[in-house]
Amino acid sequence: QVELVETGGGWVQPGGSLSLSCTASKNYFHIKTMGWYRQRPGEQRELVAESVTGGQTTYADFVQDRFTISTDDAEKTVHLQMASLKPEDTAVYFCYVALWRGPLEADLEYWGQGTQVTVTS
Repeated sequence: QVELVETGGGWVQPGGSLSLSCTASKNYFHIKTMGWYRQRPGEQRELVAESVTGGQTTYADFVQDRFTISTDDAEKTVHLQMASLKPEDTAVYFCYVALWRGPLEADLEYWGQGTQVTVTS
């Protein structure tokens, strides 16, 4: 019911910048959280950053102030601006949303297809 469309992946040199965007299709559920995860080769998927609607923004420790997540609630869009990229940032980056369904039901989670970010010289 919710489709996440990701844009902005690609190749960048170490120290460079890249910006990812993700737009969720319209729906009548309340979007509780929008964010980004990544999966590095041979590693488990891990949180990069997330933004709770009307609430807290969280970054992983490895971000080290290099990334900025922002949301546009009206457009149901989340952005991830990445700077000072390192080779170890190379990963597939996944957009996700969590939908609030009510106090008696679990949240619904949706994932994008993932976009490859490659940081290499």
